[in-house]
Amino acid sequence: MTMVEMLDGPDPEHVTVEDVLNASGVSRGSLYHHFEDFEELYETGLAYRITQWVNESADAMDRVFANATSREDMRAGVRAITAASQGPDRRLNRLERARAFGLAGFNPRFQAVLGVEQARMTDALRGLIERAQAKGWVDPKVDPMAAAVFIQAYTLGRVVDDISPVKIDPDKWTALIDEVVDHFIFGDTAGA
Repeated sequence: MTMVEMLDGPDPEHVTVEDVLNASGVSRGSLYHHFEDFEELYETGLAYRITQWVNESADAMDRVFANATSREDMRAGVRAITAASQGPDRRLNRLERARAFGLAGFNPRFQAVLGVEQARMTDALRGLIERAQAKGWVDPKVDPMAAAVFIQAYTLGRVVDDISPVKIDPDKWTALIDEVVDHFIFGDTAGA
């Protein structure tokens, strides 16, 4: 947990093994008994944080579906999740996720670990879309897997604005997402 907490600091990429050992009180031998190297400890901490985010997102999606009694309820729930995930208060979560994906792209060991969590997130979204299709709430022509990846992609796309010196209006970004989701996932031709 020490490494996970240190990732909240102002400079998580520069946390050293000495920082972790001093903060945790764990011996070097004990640390390396559990982790092959310091990078594996860092990867484990980052994967844990991504896992927490995936759990939170999957739970929110399950609540939307469990509470929805109509297509409009489902749409309202999806819009609420979109607004929350795209908000300025989630900026650091988005940046951390982008950092994790970048690291996984160059590190097969981390890719294997993060890939499991990514697959779990995609599967949770895919399952939600399939259940909504079975109720007639989502366009049956939509491929659930493609839609699940798309939904995650627009959250990562928000990182472009997160690092840009000139910001877009967050309400316009969310409105665009809502229009695309209404048209291509819910199958509305005129929006809602």
